Amino acid sequence: MSLGVELTGIRATEVLVEVGDRVRAGQSLLKLDNRTLDVQFRQADAGVTQAQAALELARANAARGDSLVEQGLISSSDSDKLRADLRSAEAQLITAQADRDAARLRLGFATLSAPDDGIISARSVQPGQVVSAGSELLRLIRRGRLEWRADLAEADLIRVKPGAIVELGGPAGSVIKGQVRAVSPSVDPATRTGLLYADLPEPGPLRAGMFAEGRILLGTATASVVPRESVVFRDGFAYLFVLKGVEGAETRSGLRRVEQRRVEIGNRQGEMTEILSGLAPGERVVRRGAGFLGNGDVVREVSDSADGATGRPQ
Repeated sequence: MSLGVELTGIRATEVLVEVGDRVRAGQSLLKLDNRTLDVQFRQADAGVTQAQAALELARANAARGDSLVEQGLISSSDSDKLRADLRSAEAQLITAQADRDAARLRLGFATLSAPDDGIISARSVQPGQVVSAGSELLRLIRRGRLEWRADLAEADLIRVKPGAIVELGGPAGSVIKGQVRAVSPSVDPATRTGLLYADLPEPGPLRAGMFAEGRILLGTATASVVPRESVVFRDGFAYLFVLKGVEGAETRSGLRRVEQRRVEIGNRQGEMTEILSGLAPGERVVRRGAGFLGNGDVVREVSDSADGATGRPQ
């Protein structure tokens, strides 16, 4: 959050925070030279007092005029003039009060206060510096939170909705979670990409300005998956070796015959691969050593916990 002042040509007298300071909402961060503004406020306040006095006099004159008209001592035109003076005095008081409020507002601008709790992340002002309206003097990370901005290709951008969960890779392998706050309604015509904005309530080791890669969790779905090493690629196609029984062999012997079966694979995530077709639920496949097998080979099923077991076919 960029912070600045709404006054131009005034000197900064005090900078009350440093980079890294934690601040509270309403805390004073910066003070400007307010001597001229204070004089202007007192002048405007005196103008209100003067206008109030003029209004009281106009009211008295109007009341007196009404009485004299009833007695026939002054003309109706004179009475109308006194009433016009009363309305003019009322308008002058309203103007004086508005001028005083404007002067008070300008005087308040001489102190820059924190709009929210947070951490000061940048400072570009020094005591004695003449500031101008619209320039960034301080930068605040609101409530210690960061925002992740990611460039997405247009095909991916339309798939993401506000509220989606993101996972960022932090230093030392840490994972920082956040939530998509907004998705850009347009894309850059040159790069065909758009911005995604995600809030990071607990950024952990991340710092403003860092580069971080992340994943966007678009949803959940039920899928059949197998270990990645179970999939063998031959002639450009994906295959699994499905375990079948061996005729004449006892089940407890651990002997199995494998069937090389062509499958269609989907997404890969970590050590698992999605199987879209070609494998029925509950069927068992060779996990390790599948690349050494051929259709119809006989293997012995072994446990991963067995001494010396490697999972390779025997």
